[in-house]
Amino acid sequence: MLVYRELIKSEDHPSADVLYERISKHHPEVSFDTVYRTLATFAEMSLIDQVDGFGTSMRFDPKIGEHHHFRCKECGQIIDFESDYYNKMAIPKDIAEECEVIKLQVTLEGFCRKCKKRSNR
Repeated sequence: MLVYRELIKSEDHPSADVLYERISKHHPEVSFDTVYRTLATFAEMSLIDQVDGFGTSMRFDPKIGEHHHFRCKECGQIIDFESDYYNKMAIPKDIAEECEVIKLQVTLEGFCRKCKKRSNR
């Protein structure tokens, strides 16, 4: 429950490492392995989503409803957003014929407001 509570209150799509650091401050008896295995179990049960870390650690998302992501290429922040347009995006014909699509999620990449401002983009 500690792992789930900490993940639910986060808005930053934390990695297992980050969640472990947050939890261990108040509960040093909890091991990293417990945090990691608990997250993997939650993802397997579809209670949470795994989000590609794009070259870094796997990140976790407590929001399992239909939504999409924006990832900052500079700081790595992942921001949730909703879009009816993307939700209704047509699956390419060759993919639809060859594969079974079970989830459609778009990831946009660029620079968040802070990083854009910091580098005067």
